[in-house]
Amino acid sequence: MLASQRQDLILAQIKADGAVRVADLVESLDVSDMTVRRDISELAQRGLVRRVHGGAVDSRPAALEPAFQAKRELAGEEKAAIAEAALELVEPGSAIALSAGSTTHLLARLIADSPAIRPLTVVTNSLPAADALHRPDDHSLTVVLTGGTRTPSDALVGPLATAALVSLRVDTAFLGVHGMDLEAGLTTPNLLEAETDRALVAAASRVTVLADHSKWGTVGLSRIVPLEQVDVLITDDGLPADAARALREVVGTVRLAPRSRPATPTS
Repeated sequence: MLASQRQDLILAQIKADGAVRVADLVESLDVSDMTVRRDISELAQRGLVRRVHGGAVDSRPAALEPAFQAKRELAGEEKAAIAEAALELVEPGSAIALSAGSTTHLLARLIADSPAIRPLTVVTNSLPAADALHRPDDHSLTVVLTGGTRTPSDALVGPLATAALVSLRVDTAFLGVHGMDLEAGLTTPNLLEAETDRALVAAASRVTVLADHSKWGTVGLSRIVPLEQVDVLITDDGLPADAARALREVVGTVRLAPRSRPATPTS
């Protein structure tokens, strides 16, 4: 297969799913890891994709919303480290909120497997997070799932979800985002999801953002909140040093989770 043919196939998959993993392309294209990375580099130089750790994402306009499965397969090591760091902030007897997102989903799985942080109430607009938290025999874990309209990223958004959040108060909101930028703040490609996330932020006494380093410099269509409204940002140590310095000037606390931490166990 010619390089141009491989690159066309890579582009087609990214346009269909929003993202690809190098490991999956090595298997599906039957070529070496080096060949795939070279193809992705060439596509990135032409402005057709954006490279991230472990793969590539679509560089099309800011309104593109990748599917949940596509997002969860990228930067897995980083997201696992961030979720483990976030778990340390969950206290027994508290009420927390989890937004939609692949990293918040990992946090939900950790919470479900951590009986030491009971009793606990979790409010979420994420269908995967609610599934991960479902423990019928765990009566000290209360899960509140908002209503709403389902998005490609498996979030429940819209007037029903927003109305549910407006009536609640939680101690900490753990927020996953599509992108973070000094000027644009926290963003998402989905207008309704941005509105629901703003309601989630307003319901919380403390806002903790979970975002791996690939989210830095990414700007979605709709702004959620400016960075100044973030109390804690947990990212990974792949974040460039200049970005970490800039974030510390506007965010209450910036925590860099080491990527060498053990991966989250599967349940």
